[in-house]
Amino acid sequence: MNAQEQKNTFWNSLSPLSWAGLALYLLIVIGAVCIYPSFTEGTSSATDVLMLSWNAMNDYEHGWLVPFICIYLLVHSCGKLQNVTFSGSKRGLWLVGLGGLFFLMAVHTQQWRIAIGGIPFMLTGAIWYYWGTKAAWRCAFPLFFLWMSIPLPGFQQATTGMQILATKAAHWGAGLFGVETMVEGTNISLTSGNCDTFNIAGGCSGMRSLMALIMLSTAWAYVADGLALWKRLILAFSAIPLSIAANAFRVASIFIFAEHINPVFASKTWHDWSGLLFFFPASLLGLMLLHGLLAGEVPFLKRRRTVSRRQTTNTEKESQI
Repeated sequence: MNAQEQKNTFWNSLSPLSWAGLALYLLIVIGAVCIYPSFTEGTSSATDVLMLSWNAMNDYEHGWLVPFICIYLLVHSCGKLQNVTFSGSKRGLWLVGLGGLFFLMAVHTQQWRIAIGGIPFMLTGAIWYYWGTKAAWRCAFPLFFLWMSIPLPGFQQATTGMQILATKAAHWGAGLFGVETMVEGTNISLTSGNCDTFNIAGGCSGMRSLMALIMLSTAWAYVADGLALWKRLILAFSAIPLSIAANAFRVASIFIFAEHINPVFASKTWHDWSGLLFFFPASLLGLMLLHGLLAGEVPFLKRRRTVSRRQTTNTEKESQI
């Protein structure tokens, strides 16, 4: 099978009538979940409520990134389907029915999270029905990655514990740089009295950053081709210790700056920008180094080395000629 035939296999596997049926099915799903006001007393659709939940109170301000990452992961997965012979299976209707049941349960109980959770079942089932098991298996993870956009109330209960952990870590981290602090609950102050007492609020607990980093590390682990499954799991769950460590040093740096530089700068400017300038770069660097350790190489540089070696070989051949 040549490259052109492989490229056309996906499109030629369905008849025009099947494409029309698929388009109608997608319109029904979009209309039910994204448009029809089934929730909040008939004033909002499931996606309306979902987007409203992407706020600082839920620690899910990163939620709007999830659909774009889903699309990227889906394109990445579809790139591996070039040599697959597509053959639909009626078993996909079971997933379609399950997704529809989720939506009906969501409307009956007014739990919009269940409606959003049923979307991956609906879409994966449709792919299974039209293109077969291999295509559905490849597309399942990118589609179920949509669950990352749903705020889970259980995580909010861990905010208090994260606040206490961040307070203790800041006290310990500041002490490493010779800055003495006093801790009372989630309140921490400098013993020198150079600034007012800081309260490690929910926003500084690291929960918001933890959820965003879990999203990134999970997507990173999925596209880490060549790694064994257990290594990918380590890479995905590494977000938890990386987030705690990076947030500890970020909070500690606020007290270090307050002691040695300027209290106003530390409590205002550095407090507001340190997450963007320090936390995420440090966390992403940690992910990259861990990826390199698990893969036995520096990520993204292996291909460059190969190209440089080929160029060197070609240069040597030309010199010999």
